[in-house]
Parts: sequence; structure tokens; C-alpha cells
Amino acid sequence: MLQKRYIFPALILFFSFLYSCENSSSEARQVERKISFNEDWQFFLGDSSKMASSEAQWRTLNVPHDWSIEGDFSPEHPAGVGGGALPGGLGWYKKSFTLAAKDSTKLTAVTFDGVYQDSEIWINGSYLGNRPNGYIGFQYDLTPYLNYGDEQNEILVKVNNADQPNSRWYSGSGIYRNVWLEQTDKLHVPQWGTFVTTPKVSRDSALVQVEVRLANKYSGVKNGILETSLYYKDQEVASVTAEFEIQAQDTSEVTQQITVSQPQLWSTEDPQLYSAVTRIKVEGEVIDQYTTQFGIRDFKFDLEKGFILNGEQVKIKGVNNHHDLGPLGAAVNKRAIERQLEIMKEMGVNGIRTAHNPPAPELLELTDKMGFIVMAESFDMWERAKTENDYSNFWDEWHERDMKDMLLRDRNHPSIFIWSIGNEVPEQWSERGAEIGRELARITKEVDPTRPVTAGMNPPVHTNEDDVTLQFDEPQQPNALAGSGALDLIGYNYAHQTYPKHQVNFPNTPFIATETTSALATRGYYEFPSDTTKIWPVRWDLPFDGGNADNTVSAFDQVRTPWGSTHETTWKIIKKHDFLSGFYIWTGFDYLGEPTPYGWPSRSSYFGIVDLAGFPKDSYYMYKSEWTNEPVLHLLPHWNWEEGQTVDVWAYYNNADEVELFLNGESMGTKKKQGDDLHVMWRFPFKKGILKAVSRKDGQVVLEREVKTAGEPAMLKMQPDRQTIKADGQDLSFITVNITDEDGTIAPRANNVIHFEVTGNAEIAGVASGDPTSHESFKGSSHSALSGKVLVIIRAGKEAGPVEVTATANGLQKATTTINLE
Repeated sequence: MLQKRYIFPALILFFSFLYSCENSSSEARQVERKISFNEDWQFFLGDSSKMASSEAQWRTLNVPHDWSIEGDFSPEHPAGVGGGALPGGLGWYKKSFTLAAKDSTKLTAVTFDGVYQDSEIWINGSYLGNRPNGYIGFQYDLTPYLNYGDEQNEILVKVNNADQPNSRWYSGSGIYRNVWLEQTDKLHVPQWGTFVTTPKVSRDSALVQVEVRLANKYSGVKNGILETSLYYKDQEVASVTAEFEIQAQDTSEVTQQITVSQPQLWSTEDPQLYSAVTRIKVEGEVIDQYTTQFGIRDFKFDLEKGFILNGEQVKIKGVNNHHDLGPLGAAVNKRAIERQLEIMKEMGVNGIRTAHNPPAPELLELTDKMGFIVMAESFDMWERAKTENDYSNFWDEWHERDMKDMLLRDRNHPSIFIWSIGNEVPEQWSERGAEIGRELARITKEVDPTRPVTAGMNPPVHTNEDDVTLQFDEPQQPNALAGSGALDLIGYNYAHQTYPKHQVNFPNTPFIATETTSALATRGYYEFPSDTTKIWPVRWDLPFDGGNADNTVSAFDQVRTPWGSTHETTWKIIKKHDFLSGFYIWTGFDYLGEPTPYGWPSRSSYFGIVDLAGFPKDSYYMYKSEWTNEPVLHLLPHWNWEEGQTVDVWAYYNNADEVELFLNGESMGTKKKQGDDLHVMWRFPFKKGILKAVSRKDGQVVLEREVKTAGEPAMLKMQPDRQTIKADGQDLSFITVNITDEDGTIAPRANNVIHFEVTGNAEIAGVASGDPTSHESFKGSSHSALSGKVLVIIRAGKEAGPVEVTATANGLQKATTTINLE
């Protein structure tokens, strides 16, 4: 059983590639264990009864692929508006390939990082298995069924996402994560075969412990040397060897310890990474090599001081994100994930919660590299369903295996600091919830005893909904899960009023706010007065019959859900108390589905600090002013209103004592933040012209910002996020297109349809504006603007050279930009 568990199935985490350095020339001859298996698949959407007679309807494509994002929006799709109003269905993928005759002495496996959902797989007509969970990766051993030499092999994948709704948000459909083919010697380190920990860490030295699993698929006993070398920036810093003997068709474990002097510590500000390169040597020859990336860091959650990283107090300033990539759908693209993380990092975010499922491996590779405090989450539901066809139907058979696979796959990532075993599960209020919580915590600790366990509870204590202050002095009764003893951290979903009393309710367990805020906004839309709070909907369980006819929400921080808060409200509480270790805001980005507070025609969320296209909403700058040292002065709203209309003007600022506002050169007064204020505000009648803000510290100007009244839309301007990208068939350039007047001022009400043309070796991968009510396809070549902005995403081909992208719109001067492929 042990042998089977670690070899089949498995999810490949990192490239096991060759480390080439001056002192390891013999190792430099090793071939890669893993190659991409993404290209040249055939895809068919439909019932199997039509598949065999429909060869002409199979189309060639590369994965990752999400067929749902290619469909039309409709509230009649079974997933519903909550699922993004896009189609599901039954899909088939097949791929033919050959293997060299010499490969017959090796083990060959195929690894899927994720297939949504309920996949079944065959190789050369032999059934390999089924995996219902769409968010977990899996591996199948192909070796017994393969042909070698000139004879073809065919792999067939069935993906069943027809039974909907099965999610509370947009899931996507298909082989939407990467696929790999892996070949190893019969004596090898299996996937997830290492566990690197740092049990002792100081600035002077660190003890690195490497637990290695070996698998012997030969028919005889094998002896050899296990060598593990640690590298920092490709330079070997330490090495250790051990002899081993392993029986035929067996597994074995070897634990090695290495001391690193003057370690480079991983932190959110300086995420230093090491690699452990493990080599199996038999009779002096390296027959297998396995690389594990890791970080050296020390951390704890303290009852009084919150989160302590490498001896320093760090406030977790995090966001929740769903897995979709906006107009790209659920299909994984590393550059798209990186862009999202860059936008968050620029805001000052240092934490990501993978809401509410295991993420793509690429996300964790990037959070390791870029420095984020990750809460990795396993499940959105347990035994009790949230939607009719969700994971609860598979819980009994699959939850332990899925949980262990996630832990084994991800436990070497230095960016992961917290395991979450569930989100708002209905069982949290019952003794059954306590039982399941203890079971999942036990599984977690067996696989990884180094990190704390939590769950997102709503809320962890019984509260009186009529008492909005919740200023109790006596401990309140915890829910069953919070009181089960299973959790190392008490995870709060919302209930921000209870945070200051956490030490009263849970004197022995540290705090983390797993999900907060749920403020709502449409980018670029504003309502006055801005200093009133709107609760939309009035109650979570009542239909929403209010709001605006066009399904807009004011972008002033003034609209929240009944269970949540405005952005400023929760942050004021979190920043005030040391024992509040931090929080994860719902959400960093808008996402497809769950368009609270509205229904159709809305089809995506309003929760994001950044919209679906990646354009920041105004609250982004509040957080940036609080969370970064970079000088900030942000004015809102735009300056196109009716003459004489009473308007409010807000300014978010930092690194300054005050802000003075000028309208057409006339001072409208100087404002200073008072108490715990996070912005300043002016109110006066609108006059067109120039609104100018000046921030000062000690009488000296820090920043100046202007907002101008725009004239009629006149031209387009294009701004690529990167002018040069890789010619690898995957890299992306995200091009912002602004509609401006003749002087270059963005026209804040413009919604023109913009058309795109691409000349050269590239294609349009997606278009979007961030409008949650738009029903235009993300896969088209045109899109309507929202508040003067549109995004077009260009995917590189595989040949270097210039690519010209042109944007046109009726009545507007066109724009052209060049993207260089290298």
C-alpha cells in the first residue's frame, strides 16, 4: 500500500532538471525527467455516441484549455449565473505520440496538474482510472500499456462537467492545467518523494532536513549512494551522502541532515530560495536526479504579537483569489498568474489565500519566488452539499486521498504557512463538523507537522445578530469546529466586530481572519453622497430588489454586503491590535460568477479590489497608501459631472501631513486625516476644469495629482505591460487601451466598441473591460470599453520577430503598438 500511494497517482510539482555546475560534470549528462505534454491534442465537445462518427469535428489545440470560456453567456446554462452563466458539458481529448525503443527500459507516467472535472483516462484502450476532483492533480503509470519504436500510442481523456451546478463560482471545463510526460529509471525518487524542513533556523546557521523516498521497480535488490546537495543561486553550499539498500518492488525512506552556515532567509520582502538536488548513484553512475526548491525561514503565530517571521512581527495583508484568470478563463498561464501577483504586490499585498481549493502549481512557484504568505485551502464543502452536484457527492470515497495529495504536492513550498481544511462548511455548527475537523487535522499533521491548521468559519463564535457592537466581556460559545481542538489558528470569515474580543473567546489559540470585507464596487462608477453606507443585499438569504437599473455599484468605499464591511472598516481593526495576525480580503480580483448583489445580466463579481481585466478600482490606492512606503496621492472620482451638481472628492494619501485641493487654481481647503481616518473628503458644486491635489509634509510638497474634465472621446492610446515577450507559444503581453479626448485625458464615460487586429506571429488570447454585465465574448477581436478602458491580451507564437497590434473604433483616431517576440 505504501508503495502504491507514493507512485500512483501523483502530481508533479517542479521540473526535475539537470543542475549543471563546474563540480558536477557527470551529473550534467542526466536527461530531464519531465517534458511538457501540452501540444497537439484533439478535442471534441459532445456525447460519446457522436464522437466516433465525428472525426471532422475534432479540432487540434494545445492545453491548458478551458472550453467553457469559449461559450456564450446565458442564465439558462446549468451552472447558472453563480457559475458565470457559461456552458459546461462533456468533453473529450485525445493525443497520439511515439516513444523510442530505448525508452522501454524506463518507467513512463503521465501527469495532469488539474482536469475539471470528473475525468476518466485510457491509454491504448486500457482504462487507467477516474478522478472526480477538478482541482487536484494526478499521475498514471503508462508503462505496462505502451508501444515503442514506430508504433503509435493514444491517450484518451473524458471530462464530465455536465452535472451542474457543481460550484458556487466559475469553474471552467477541460484539461485546464498543464500536462507532463515523465520518464525515470526503475530505481528512482517518486513524485512528492522529498520533504525538506528546517527544524533549526538562526541568522548564523540552519539545520536542513531532507526526507527522501526511494522506489525500486526492479526484480532484484538494489544498493547505492543517495547524495543530496544544497544549492543557492546555482552554487553548491553543502552536501551529504548515505548508503542504501532497497528490496525488489519496494520503497524505502532515507533522512539526511545538512547544516547551512549564514543562511539566506526567505521572507516576504526578500524571498531567498534554495534547491535540494537529490541524486541516486549506482556503481558510480547517476541514474536519477530529483530537485526540490525550498526556503529557509522560521515562523510562529503568537497569542500576543500575531505572526512572527524570522523573529520579526509581520502583519499579514492578504487577499483571497479564485482560480480563474479573467478573460482567459480557468486555463492556466504562468504569466497571467504572475501579472495578478505583480498587481497585488504593487498594492502592498503580502498574502494569498487559495480560495477554496488546491491551486495550480505555477501559483505556488510564483508565491515562493515573489514572497507571499499563502494559506493553502483544500475544500469548500465536506459531506454536506452547497450545490446539487458538488464535491460532497465524492466526499466519502475521495477526501482523504485528495487531502493527502495536496499536502504531499505542496508541503515543500516556503510560501505556504497555513493549511486550511475547509471554508464555511455547514457542518461547523454540529458535532459531526468537529469530528471531520479532527480527522482532517490529523491527516494534515501526519503528512506535514510543521504548519498550523485552520478553517474559514462564519463565524467561529455564536453571535447576537442584533448586537452590532458585540462588545462582550465574557467568552462566547464557540461553534463546534472552533471548539473541537482541531485548529491551531481560529479562522474568522467576517464578523469583524468580534476581532477585538478574540483573546476573550479564544485565550489559547492565535487569530487569523481567513476572509473579510466583501465590499462592492464597479470600477469608474460613483454615487453621491459618498459618506453613506449601503448594505446590498439587505440580508444574505433575501432576493435583492434594490440597487441600480444598470447593475452598477458605487466605487466609493460605501457599499458592502450584510455579512461584510467596507474596506476601511476591517483594516482599521486589524491594524490596531498586535494579536490580530492579519487578514485575507474577499477579494483581490473580481472573478467570474457569483455577481453579488445582482443577478442576471451580471455574470461576474463586484468584490474585487481589481476588476476582471486587471484594472485597479479606487480602494486599491487606500491599501497602497497604508501598506507601502511608496508615496501615494490618489484622487477620486473623475471630473465629468453636471455643472452645479454637488460632488464629493476623496483623497487617499500617505507620507504627508495634509492635502490641499484646488479647483481651477482656487483652493478648496486643506484637509488632514483625523484619528483613524484613512482618507479625506471635500464637498462642493461641480465646475468643469482641473482638480489638483497637493500633499505636503512639514510644509514641503510630497506629491501633486490632477484630474481633468475630459472633452469628447477623440483617440485611442495603447499601453503594453511588456513590449518584449518570449516567442514560446505561451507568453503574454497585456495591452491597456485608453479612450481619451484630443488632449490625452481619459474619457471616463466612454464605452466605445474597440476592434483589434494583429499582424505577425501572435494571436489575441482575450479581451475584457472589467464590466460585470458585459455579454461580449472574451475570445473575440473586439470589446466595449468600461469607463474609457479596454484590455487586449496578446499570446506569442513560436517565431521571433515584431508583432503589430492595432486598435480602431468608429470616430476615434486609431492606435498601434509593436510587441517584440524574442
